[in-house]
Order: sequence, then structure tokens, then C-alpha cells
Amino acid sequence: MNARWSPARIALLLYPFGWGAFAVNVFFASLIGSWVGLPVATPVVSLGLGAVVAVPATYAFACHIRRLMDAAES
Repeated sequence: MNARWSPARIALLLYPFGWGAFAVNVFFASLIGSWVGLPVATPVVSLGLGAVVAVPATYAFACHIRRLMDAAES
């Protein structure tokens, strides 16, 4: 059985990892922003913004992975 994984299915599988990565990136970006007087994001704010930003980024990454899988199979 050769079931082809769709980019949406791959994105759903990778989303928790993308969410965590973007939450950390948002938090560290807020730390850099504190150098110029911006407030530091709380962990809850970082998780929330990370969840939002991770959706399109994870889908784009999943499309890239799907193209790599297609190239490997051909």
C-alpha cells in the first residue's frame, strides 16, 4: 500500500515542533527588543504568538518536505 502523505498531513504532524520553535524564537526576539526599551514577552504571550506564526511556517516547511519526498521517489 503506497499512501501519499499530503502537505497538510505532514504539517499537522510537524506543527507541535514548529510551535515550540517559534515560541522560543518569539521569546528571544522579545529579549533582544528589550535592549531598545520594548517589553519582554511572558511565556504565555510567547506560546500564543508562536502558535499563530507556526501555522503558515509549518505548512510551508511541509510543502518543502513533500517536494523532497516526491523527488526521492522519482
